[in-house]
Amino acid sequence: MGKYIEQTQFSAQDFTEFRNRLNENLKALQLLLSQPDFGRGVPSFGAELEVYIIDAQGAAKPINMELQQLINDEQLTLELNRFNLEYNFNPVGQEKAPFSRMCKQMTDVLFGLDEAAKTYQARILPIGILPTLKASDMGLKALTDIPRYHILANSLINKRGADFHIHIDGEDAVDFHWQDVTLEGAATSFQFHYRVDPENFADTYNAAQLTTPLVLALSANSPFFLGRKLWQETRIALFKQATDCRIQEALDNHLPARVFFGFGWIRKDIYEMFAEAVHLFEPLIPVCSNCDPFVQMRAGQPPSLSELRLHMGTIWNWNRPIYDPHDNGHLRIELRSLPAGPTSSNMLASAALMSGLMSGLHSRLSDILPGLPFRYAENNFYRAAKNGLQAHLFWPDFKSGRIRERSVISILKELLPLAEEGLGLLGVGDSEITAQMKIINGGLESQINGAQWQINMFDQLIKKEDRKTALTQLVENYHREYQTGKAVHEWSDKI
Repeated sequence: MGKYIEQTQFSAQDFTEFRNRLNENLKALQLLLSQPDFGRGVPSFGAELEVYIIDAQGAAKPINMELQQLINDEQLTLELNRFNLEYNFNPVGQEKAPFSRMCKQMTDVLFGLDEAAKTYQARILPIGILPTLKASDMGLKALTDIPRYHILANSLINKRGADFHIHIDGEDAVDFHWQDVTLEGAATSFQFHYRVDPENFADTYNAAQLTTPLVLALSANSPFFLGRKLWQETRIALFKQATDCRIQEALDNHLPARVFFGFGWIRKDIYEMFAEAVHLFEPLIPVCSNCDPFVQMRAGQPPSLSELRLHMGTIWNWNRPIYDPHDNGHLRIELRSLPAGPTSSNMLASAALMSGLMSGLHSRLSDILPGLPFRYAENNFYRAAKNGLQAHLFWPDFKSGRIRERSVISILKELLPLAEEGLGLLGVGDSEITAQMKIINGGLESQINGAQWQINMFDQLIKKEDRKTALTQLVENYHREYQTGKAVHEWSDKI
């Protein structure tokens, strides 16, 4: 979806041609995957971070286009809503201290964005959902005024033919209908990219699916939406419901939502995921390129597969398969479920934990997956999003040969040595592993993630203030602690 698109009107012929191109792209991808030297390269990590722009009172400030123009950095991109921006970080190699390098890069970028925002009496804040966000902040007036977002908004609502229904229960609840997709922009994320060799894709992706609920529970940072206390990671429910364009016929035929966790463990390679996406989901933006993938391959070039990549950008797997033609063509897994914030150190420690678990579990999956049918992994994902570190998840017990419900904290503590081993296998240095696991252990021992810190702070404030004032002060206290750069379990809980 990062591709710049000018065309806004499409005919039936455009959709037919686009579907033909998708099928052509699939054949080219299958041929590409059969080449023994495809996808080889230096292992690397990458990241994208979505942030809020807020004013002096802690409310959303819709000036992303003004800030982008002022900063003039091609790695800074516009998000769906005018109060959000996204920064695309330079990838780093996996050896020695990759997470510390990424943390410094992120900290420096956030400082620069914040300095620029002062020109407009604004501030930058990485947080999953802004607690002070109001319904009046959203709607079509909040939509960033560029063609691709107008196309996306129109396509989703036209396919649905009715308002989007948002219904999320928690300690409080929200239940209402909304006319456009701008609620999706309320959810901001930290998207971590993990490069993987093609022959290792299936096992690595399955490991990501298996362990995402664990890391999501530890990283949750979105307990409020429209002033209501909902899930610890409310983004997960909100994003799915705010983009669900299925009409009744699709629901009756059990077709999936475009935001989803998965349909099963991957059996062979990345091809089945791309083919699944083409067969299950109708195109939204049928923009065709002038590139013939087979001509490109005969010329010794990696095929662009522009149509397939654009189509995948309108399907929001929580762990998304990526084909990228850069660097002679390679594959990545984009881990999309983690929220923005609380601090750079928290986000990169979570990335380290995820990477270590994916690497460490790689060779053990044949023992684990038969003991955990996929529907239990999916259930774990939503339990973790709702309950955070208080979640109980399904996990195989090898002694009894049965699935047991266990606390997410006990599972993570048991797996930490495996994560450390996995990081070592990736070439991460011992001191780096120690530093990142110290942050993870701190969160587990204190049972504090960003969501729990926000809840604890709000529960103190609401005893003294009305709800609006309490939410405003919550944002101010969060901003104060975020600026210290400390991991969230080290933040002050004093109002």
